[in-house]
Amino acid sequence: MHSPSLPSSGLYLDLLQKVLLFELWDEPPVPVSRHRPWSHRLPWWVLKQLDAALRLLRLGLVYNRPLTPTDRREGTFWPVHAHTMIGELRLNQLRAAAETVLREAIPGDFIETGVWRGGSCILLRGVLQAWGVTDRRVIVADSFAGLPPPDLARYPQDRGDTLYQVPALAISEAEVRDNFRRYGLLDDQVVFLKGFFEQSLPTAPVDQLAILRLDGDMYGSTIVALNHLYPKLSPGGYCIVDDYFLPPCRQAVEDYRREHQLTEPLIPIDQSSVYWRRAPTPRNDRD
Repeated sequence: MHSPSLPSSGLYLDLLQKVLLFELWDEPPVPVSRHRPWSHRLPWWVLKQLDAALRLLRLGLVYNRPLTPTDRREGTFWPVHAHTMIGELRLNQLRAAAETVLREAIPGDFIETGVWRGGSCILLRGVLQAWGVTDRRVIVADSFAGLPPPDLARYPQDRGDTLYQVPALAISEAEVRDNFRRYGLLDDQVVFLKGFFEQSLPTAPVDQLAILRLDGDMYGSTIVALNHLYPKLSPGGYCIVDDYFLPPCRQAVEDYRREHQLTEPLIPIDQSSVYWRRAPTPRNDRD
């Protein structure tokens, strides 16, 4: 059984979480070029033109965004500098899941499908580092080019989805690698799996998983990840769904669980997400 390699490992992971969430600093004003200020009275095109004009003078247009403790706990905003947007509750649950599978010796690697700036995967690699684990990998699966346009012929549930048009969601592989490097956690236990899930997941170099974290937002991205990866999740492993509050994602989860007769209870993490632990495979009495 693994255990944290040093008594200070818990303090290290506490600090790592705070840095990933940018909790040690005040949230700065938001650049208009990065996120649209939905509540502003001026039309969006006017703000973009003003910002473009200011950038000719090496300036830029920003706006203040008041945050509440709930915003930080539940990750209800897109941060300017933080390396994760999932909030305290979801990050706490992810760390607890990782430490539980290590404590209970649940076999398998850790994977996240849809990583944004890489913060959740950085935390998972930090947990392995703190526990002195060298025989598990963190698999970082993303297109690194944003979300795909809806494939309505196959997944009509994604009708109306426009997330593929959001530049702030298209974080390059180079940037995510650099984020790992900043924390001293980029090594051969981190595996990058690049591509839209339809192409990358069927041949993913994964034999067994202890943590499967889904953050694909869409029906198509979620059902593809479940189809190809859930069969590899070990009994006792965690399936975590970040975007369960989004109807297409929730529908994909419900369809998969119904088709495969999964009855493990869904446990809420916050208003956005849920998880369940895979039950042991039923024993055949004739075996």
